[in-house]
Amino acid sequence: MKVVASSDWRDDLAFDTPTLVSDVIPGDDTRCSVCGGDSELLPRTELWAVKHRHPKQHDGYVRFYCLAHRPAVLAPPIAPAAPARKTASRSQRIAAPRRPTSVEDRPRAVCPTCWVEVPSTGLCGVCGETITL
Repeated sequence: MKVVASSDWRDDLAFDTPTLVSDVIPGDDTRCSVCGGDSELLPRTELWAVKHRHPKQHDGYVRFYCLAHRPAVLAPPIAPAAPARKTASRSQRIAAPRRPTSVEDRPRAVCPTCWVEVPSTGLCGVCGETITL
């Protein structure tokens, strides 16, 4: 049995980006998650849905906020510019010594009868056929 995550309207929301609830999902009036259960019901055109990150749930979680409690939108961090790399001239690249081919990169001999990799002795360990390397 394969367990997979279900897909719903919350998957389409970007993390930490306020979106009007009326644009995301239709429904009845509801409450702000910060105002609490005793607060008045607000129309979905006045509520903001924000998808937050969670350390143990990779999909995160969604909360509804009124305008007074809506979290501030944080600008994404700007990555520092990478320093300019010095490129070698073509003659320097061509003259550079080539690394020797490792044992893992070389093609290996395979027995045509039983399809087992043959050791360097050239003798198949399964059927005993001699393979020329």
